[in-house]
Order: sequence, then C-alpha cells, then structure tokens
Amino acid sequence: MSSKQQQQSRKTLVLVLLAFILPILLAKLALDNQWFNYGVTNQGDLIENPLTLNEVGIDPLANKQWLVIYNLPDDCQQQCLLTLKGIENSYLALGRETPRVTPIAISNSPFNAEQLKLVNQQHWKIISTPADTSKTLSTKFIYVADPLGNIVLSYPEPTTEAAIPEFGKAMLADLKKVLKYSRIG
Repeated sequence: MSSKQQQQSRKTLVLVLLAFILPILLAKLALDNQWFNYGVTNQGDLIENPLTLNEVGIDPLANKQWLVIYNLPDDCQQQCLLTLKGIENSYLALGRETPRVTPIAISNSPFNAEQLKLVNQQHWKIISTPADTSKTLSTKFIYVADPLGNIVLSYPEPTTEAAIPEFGKAMLADLKKVLKYSRIG
C-alpha cells in the first residue's frame, strides 16, 4: 500500500470509530448532566404505597373497569364542581375508550340539586361512603384505579380554574396510554 492509501484507510477508520463512539459519549453526557427526565412518561404520580379499592370502600368485583376516583370535600364549592367538570371532559375525550373507564365521585353527603345538574349521572357513579372509609383517600387528589382493584395514579386537584385544562390534558394522556397498553378492563 502506498502512503496515500494508508492515510485514506486511517481517515476512514477514524470516521467509522467516531460514528459509533460519539453517540455513546453524547448519551452518557446527557444522562450524567440530567439533560432530560429518566424515562418518566406519566403525567400523574405513581402510588408508592399499595392501596386497594377494598381499603377505600369500593367493591372491586363490581367495577371491572378503569376508575377515575374523586373523593369530594364535605362542602363541594365552585372549585370542586369545576374539577368534576374537568374529569368529565377528560372522560368524554377518551372517545371510543369511554366504556372501559368509569368516573366515581365519593361523597360523605348527598349531592344537592345544583350539583346533580352539573354532573351527568349517566357517566358518573356516585358512591356514599362512611366518613372513616373515605379518609383513606385525600380530597386534594384525583385517583386512577386499575380493573384489578389497585389504585395506581394520583393527580393533585387543580387549585384554580386556569389549571383545570392542564390537569385534564395530563389525566387524558395517562388514561389513553394506560388503555392502549392494557388488555384488561
């Protein structure tokens, strides 16, 4: 081989090595410097401590669907009603997947006429539970339960009217993903 051919071969070898090594080095730098989140794909918070529907007072055998659970505060004011509406809008946005999901409102006191007008009773399942049972679930969160009876995700209740669309989009994205990959419910 002539020196020109050797130089061309070395140049080609260096370029091939760079093509394979450079992406690995960039990926390592991205992970070490936390340039992006580590595999976080859900918008809600995963429930770390196991919590089942039995502990909450909901019969898991009667609900072989995905559940969106909202434990209503004792006095459901405007923000509570807006949250109910946001959950229902997310539920309706599921489209053809709506039969696989049931929104549940847990209430210690019966709904008044005004509240019942705002909640579509064909979509919602309203459960009255004893006060000690509903203390298991915070009124500051909305929960998602799987068809096996495990509560898996929680979302903080939106505190302002402007936060409701963002909350709805986050819950909708998670529900669509869960329903897409789930073969149950």
